[in-house]
Parts: sequence; C-alpha cells; structure tokens
Amino acid sequence: MHTEEKKEEKSLNFLEEIIDKDLRSGKYDQIVTRFPPEPNGYLHIGHASSICLNFGLTKKFPGYTNLRFDDTNPTTEDTEYVESIKNDIRWLGFEWKNELFASDYFDTLYGYAIQLIEKGLAYVEDSSSEEIALLKGTPTEPGKNSPYRDRSIAENLALFAQMKEGVFPDGSKTLRAKIDMAHTNMLMRDPILYRVKHAHHHRTGDAWCIYPMYDFAHGQSDSLETVTHSLCTLEFMPHRELYNWLIEQLGIYPSRQIEFARRNLNYTVTSKRKLLQLVKEGHVTGWDDPRMPTISGLRRRGYTPHSIVDFCDRIGVARRENMIDVGLLEFCIREDLNKLATRRMVVLDPLKVVITNFPEGQTEWLTSENNPEMVDSGDRLVPFTREIFIERDDFMEVPAKKYFRLAPGKMVRLKSAYIIQCDDFVKDENGEVVQVNCSLIENSKSGSDTSGINVKGTLHWVSTTEGLPMEIRLYDRLFAVEDAAGQEGDFKDYLNPHSLQVIEAIGEPALKDAVEGESFQFLRKGYFTKDKDSSPERLVFNRTVTLRDNWAKAGK
Repeated sequence: MHTEEKKEEKSLNFLEEIIDKDLRSGKYDQIVTRFPPEPNGYLHIGHASSICLNFGLTKKFPGYTNLRFDDTNPTTEDTEYVESIKNDIRWLGFEWKNELFASDYFDTLYGYAIQLIEKGLAYVEDSSSEEIALLKGTPTEPGKNSPYRDRSIAENLALFAQMKEGVFPDGSKTLRAKIDMAHTNMLMRDPILYRVKHAHHHRTGDAWCIYPMYDFAHGQSDSLETVTHSLCTLEFMPHRELYNWLIEQLGIYPSRQIEFARRNLNYTVTSKRKLLQLVKEGHVTGWDDPRMPTISGLRRRGYTPHSIVDFCDRIGVARRENMIDVGLLEFCIREDLNKLATRRMVVLDPLKVVITNFPEGQTEWLTSENNPEMVDSGDRLVPFTREIFIERDDFMEVPAKKYFRLAPGKMVRLKSAYIIQCDDFVKDENGEVVQVNCSLIENSKSGSDTSGINVKGTLHWVSTTEGLPMEIRLYDRLFAVEDAAGQEGDFKDYLNPHSLQVIEAIGEPALKDAVEGESFQFLRKGYFTKDKDSSPERLVFNRTVTLRDNWAKAGK
C-alpha cells in the first residue's frame, strides 16, 4: 500500500472505515444511504449534521442517497413540513436520487404484518397502553404474557383485517410481535407493530385507519430501498435488535443499522416538540425566527450553506455524545462572511457631528472599497456632507487612557474620507452630548493624504441628509444557559430575555439596493442580512453574528 493511501485510510472516521471495508471486500458495489425525517416540523442544525453525513458519504464513496419521509403518524405531519424539508436540503447543496415516503409502503407493510401473524409471530392485543406497560416488567424483572398472546392465527388474521376496515376505535386494539416477555432488551418484549388511528393522512387521505409504528416501518423501508448502511443516532441502539429480528423473520434484504453519536449544541434546544412549543406559545415569531436553530431560521439570520456544511464537517462523527460549543458555528459563519460579505457603514446609535469648515449644502461623493478580502470586489460611492452621524460611544467627553476615538482636541480619521478634529460639543438640558463640532483637516482625504498627520482611530459614519433610516434586529442566543433542556423545571424558564433587541439606525444609501438574504459586514459592528420583512419604505436587517465572540469575552 502506498504511503498516500495509508494516510488517507487513517483519516477516515469509523463509519467511513466500515464502508471502505465493505466496498473493498466486494460486499457491495455501491452504497445506499437515506435521510429519513418525519415531516412533523422544520429541520434544525442537528438534522443538518445527519444530512451532511448521509449525503457526504455517497459523495465520497460510490452510491446514492434517498430522501424518505417517515410519515407514519398522520396527526402531526403536514405537507408544509415536507416542502420545507426538501427546500432546506437543496439549499444546503444536496440532491437525493429517490424521493420516497413510508406511506408508499403501507400495502407492503400490511402484507408483512400478515406474514408474521401467519408464522405465529404476531397477535392482536386488546389491552390498553397502561395495561401493556404494567405487563412489560422492568429491566431487572421479566414481563408477563398478555392474556391475548395465545390467540389462534385465524383469529388474529380476522381481527387484524377488522382493524384495517375501521371496525375498532382508537386505542382499543394493537398488533404486537410475539418475541419474548423475559428478554433482557425491553424493546423485544412483544413490541407494538400497528395501532388504530382514525386520522386523515397528508398523502393517503382516509384510506388507512391503522398505521405502522416506527420500528415496523423503518427497517422494512430500508430493506425495500436496499439501503446498505442505515445510519442512526445512539438512542436507536436498543432498537437495532428488533430491526434485525424483523428483517430476519420476513426474509427480506438485510439492511444494516449503524449508530453514531448525536452532537448537542449549547445554548440551544433541538427537540422538535420543544421547538413547536416555542412557536405555538409565541416565544418566537415562527419556525424561521432567526433565533431558532432551524435551518430556515439560520438561513433567515444570514447563515450560508457553506458555513453550516463546514460546521458539520468540523464536528465530524463519533461514538460518544458530547456538547458542541455554538461558538464553533459562529466561527464558521464569520470565516465565510469575512470573504463574501460586502462592506457598508451603518450607525446603530447615532450622534450628530457638524464639520464646521465644510460648505453647507454640499455633497462630496467619496470612493470606498466593497470588500478588501475579495479580488475585484469593486468600489461604491459614499456621500460626505457637512453633518454626519457617528456612533455615540465613539465620542468621550473625558477620554479614558488609550482612547483613540473622538474627544475634545483629538483627531480621528473618518473611513474613506478625511481626518477631523473635535473643537467643542453641545449638551442638552439633561447633560447629554447631542452634537459634536469638528474641523476637517486639509489635504487629509483618504487615498491622497498629504497632511503628514497620523491618527490611531478610524470611525465609520453616515451622512445625516443622505443616510437611510432602517430597523436593525440584534439577535443573540435564544437561551441564557448552556443546556436548557437539562435544567430543572420548564426549559422555557431559561430563555434569554435579551435574545432580540430592535433599534433604529442610519445606513449609507448604497444599502437601498440590497436584496433579501444578501449579507453585509457593517463596519465595526458585525455581519447583517436583509430580512424578508423589509419593504421599499423601510429596510430591516438582522444581525447574523458579531465580529467577535462577545459571549466568551463576557465570560458567559
């Protein structure tokens, strides 16, 4: 083996090693993976990791990936979620070979259930869910057989047919596998395969009133699609034994389930049930609220597909669960946007500056670079006038030591413009500074400065007369603690009360041409994207991320 091959082999993760071995041994000519979301909510960052894993493997190795919707619970599923899931996967840059639904296999799965009954391996159960739970036993004590376990095959076939025909009400009967009520794996103690549920299905309508359980649909769907490597998170490890038992008893294609560790993200919850609570109770504005960890929320906040895929690649896959710092996700988007985002000047907390020796009513159009990190990014024109806005914290009446911004008698450079010197300032009746008066230094224009003056501070600014008023939404982490789901009490008690701050700001006029979803670096303030709530009369921008990790700096 060549040295390069040895190095490449060492770099493979444990899933890639399994696949590489299977292909080298000739077990498979190609691999088949699947991404199987339930369409009962929007995809989140955890799903993105699974998407990147499944689709990434079939980019690295010969094979393909199916998209299969696990739509076996009609009361929680909706076509809206189906379409959002497809949109999110494509936005991330992936395409599936086959678009499939578990509901495609309802007839086949029903036939599989008949096979199990005919082999004496399944029976119709009349006990309630509470009674079944009592008979299950405990991890240290065996369960007890159901009083209906020994029904004849003929009786079970007749009852199961009646279940399908809608004879029985919800919860009155189930179909259970007949395995072993003393099994060490609790999931193998006669698990439920079918339940009665009179509910309208988003695809099959009212054709069915019995629906397969996850464990009965999942492995069989994998088998029908000849999935070679069925990748699941660690909580499904106890299910693998049932997965294999059903495939063996039905004599169908032997798909293989392999587990990997879920990656939990701090300051976030990714339970769809909890996320749905946040939406329904109005803690957020919807599934695509920019504070949500959903892919649609991240997209609206200004995250790029590349940044999310890069994040998923960096965290990789492992056999043990651990907590990932959301700071890594923020690092990935900063790194991407630093190269891509157009630079603009926006003042978030305006303080008026009057340049007393610049002519009233005159506008000078100055040239400023769009992105110094990007070759051929071009320039734009920025209007310079007698009155401008700077950030309020860029002026200090009594400057602190090593304060290099504007203060009485001090000079600063205005970005892409001139050097100015503070002469005096005006206060209102409350003692607050409301205006700073400055002088423009001759021959100090950026790009042609012959003044010979060197200043340490450079400020961004916006013309008071040419600037655009806009709404800025400053988003922060949705939760104030690292693991809200693991805390005592209601997880919503740990919502960050400062996760959204809405302010009025002034931006340079070039921003009027921004399109929805376009990303910008607002100089010295962070990365922002134009929100869908914008109108021709009112621009709205969302903060994607700050320029630096403010949480780490604050010791949070």
